[in-house]
Amino acid sequence: MPRKPRFFLPGLAAHVVQRGNNRQPIFFERSDYEQYLSLLGDGCDRYGCVIHAYVLMSNHVHLLLTPAGQQSVSRMMQHLGRHYVPYVNHKYSRSGTLWEGRFKASLVDTSLYLLACYRYIETNPVRAGMVANVSDYHWSSFQHNGLGLSNGLITPHAEYENLGGTLQQRMASYRLLFEHPVEEGLLISLREHTQSGTPLGSERFRDDIEAVLAARIGKSDRGRPRKRPLRPFEKGL
Repeated sequence: MPRKPRFFLPGLAAHVVQRGNNRQPIFFERSDYEQYLSLLGDGCDRYGCVIHAYVLMSNHVHLLLTPAGQQSVSRMMQHLGRHYVPYVNHKYSRSGTLWEGRFKASLVDTSLYLLACYRYIETNPVRAGMVANVSDYHWSSFQHNGLGLSNGLITPHAEYENLGGTLQQRMASYRLLFEHPVEEGLLISLREHTQSGTPLGSERFRDDIEAVLAARIGKSDRGRPRKRPLRPFEKGL
């Protein structure tokens, strides 16, 4: 069965998720997280991606990024795989695959969902019960986006910059977004669109993308996401 293609457009933000095989860990100690971030930065510089938000969980990663070209994301993720997997296998005397198949991704409607995607990504450790406050987790972009800690990997998206006229105003407005948990319906929508590869946004947003690409993308059903209780393994995803 042929692989379903992934679609990216230059200048349009995408939410990317990659998981460990069988939901097993992909990071084991501090130096592993550091190595991944270093390789991520190298790959972004080489293949033309800018990172707006990220979180490195113990067994998966989320990235919010904007590519410069249609192949930028795929090439950057291939770069990560070519270098990070051998690093882990050599360091821990293991062999075989590290990832659970190919990465998942969804284009994001900036006007409706971009900042929601920031929140979804950076609150992952809180939903997983790893920390009480989003600011307590070291391996995410919140400490930069919300608190101003230096992080050369992060480039602010225009939607983030629109939060205020100065950096301090932007950070203050950004922190206000985290005073309430991400709504359950939005959580489900973000997960389902990323899993299916369907653009996350309005019907017009999806129609415009399909017109540019001359292709149908992701699921055929449209409308509001169905509501259902979160299964235990979905918490913190």
